[in-house]
Amino acid sequence: MKLVITMSRRFGTGASIIANDLSVRLGIPVYDKASIEHKLDEHEYESEAEAIRKLAESPCIILGRCASHILKDRMNVLNIYVCADKEDRIRRIMKLESLSYEEAKEKLERTDEQRAAYYHEHTGRAWGDVNDYHMILDTTELGVGNCANILMQYFEKLEYI
Repeated sequence: MKLVITMSRRFGTGASIIANDLSVRLGIPVYDKASIEHKLDEHEYESEAEAIRKLAESPCIILGRCASHILKDRMNVLNIYVCADKEDRIRRIMKLESLSYEEAKEKLERTDEQRAAYYHEHTGRAWGDVNDYHMILDTTELGVGNCANILMQYFEKLEYI
């Protein structure tokens, strides 16, 4: 498999769970903000974009960091956007982080605003624009646990794996 998967997501959708499940099934690493920043701290790369381009030379999953935009001209990249209903996301955050409803809602709104601003600052585009992605997964409708199965079936059908 030579596929690179980028996964943009709203906060609280369960995208990290999907990415980690795919990572295990496909035997490829997942890179998120922390792991990419770690590469930068080690001075391996001059910029986040350079780090992402280098990491994408091998099969991997990259969570966020404008990777869909950075890698937009590559043929072996599948860009996925993960979304969910706001109430579902709030409940997931409450459970995972032991927060009250109001605390989880405020954290969700603040994080989504930060992600949208980051994406726009680095790409000049609106975060979550359907035209930037090959596939959109709604975890409220599909279930977090089913999304990796759906993607695996897709990869098998197209003979990516």
